[in-house]
Amino acid sequence: MLDLTGTTTLVTGASGGIGQGIALRFAEAGGAVAVHYHRDEASALAVVERIRAAGGTATAFAADLTDDDACRRLVAAAAAWTGRLDTLVNNAGVQPVEPLPGMSAESWQAVLDANLTSAFSCTQAAAEVMDGGSVIHIASIEADRPAPGHAHYSSAKAALVMHARAAALEYGPRGIRVNSVSPGLIDRSGLDDAWPEGVRRWEQAAPLGRLGTPGDVANACLFLASPLAGWITGHNLTVDGGVSAHPTW
Repeated sequence: MLDLTGTTTLVTGASGGIGQGIALRFAEAGGAVAVHYHRDEASALAVVERIRAAGGTATAFAADLTDDDACRRLVAAAAAWTGRLDTLVNNAGVQPVEPLPGMSAESWQAVLDANLTSAFSCTQAAAEVMDGGSVIHIASIEADRPAPGHAHYSSAKAALVMHARAAALEYGPRGIRVNSVSPGLIDRSGLDDAWPEGVRRWEQAAPLGRLGTPGDVANACLFLASPLAGWITGHNLTVDGGVSAHPTW
C-alpha cells in the first residue's frame, strides 16, 4: 500500500459506490479524507465511521456541487480542516438514462452541471489552495464509447477528459498534476438482478472476465495521487478489465 500519511484528500460524491471505495482506500493509505456528499448524509457518516474505526482520519462535508459558490466553500472548508489539501478527486456525478430525441435542454444542462461544471469549479478552487498535488477526475469509458440514452452523460465525460488535459497544461507550472480515470462497468448491489443481460455481455467481452469494483478505481486514483505518478499529468487512465480492447465488429 502506498503511504499518504500527512496528506489530505477531498473526495466528492463519496457517500456511495465508487466514491466510498476511493475514500476508504486513501484512508487505508494513511491520508486524512474529506468525505463529500450532497443528500445522503447517513451514508457519508457511515464512511467516516468506518475510517475512524480503523484508526484513520475523516470528516464529512455537505455541498450542492451544481452551485459554483458551494464548490468553492467546500474546497475551502476541506483545506481549513487540516490546514492543507493535497489531492482532489472529482467523483461526484449523475448518470440518468434518457433518449436523445426529445431530451430537454434542462435535462442536458443538469447532467453537464453535475458531471462537468462541478469538476471545473472544484478544480479551480482547489488550485488556489494547493501547494502542488494531484487532481483526479472520474470520467468513463463512455467518453469515447457512447451508449443509448447516455448522450448527455457521455458528452460530459468526454469533456471531463479534455478538461483534465487542459488543466494539466495550465496548472502544471504550479506543480499541480491533473489526470482522469475512466472506469468501465463497476459492480454494485442489485446490478446483476436489474441488468442481467448487460452484466453477462460485459463478462463475455472483458478479457479479465469480470466487472470492476470500487476498489479497482480507487487503486488507480491512489497511484495517480502518489509520488509514483510524479511525472504523469494530462493522462486518462482506463480501468475497464480490458473491455476497450474487445473487437467491435
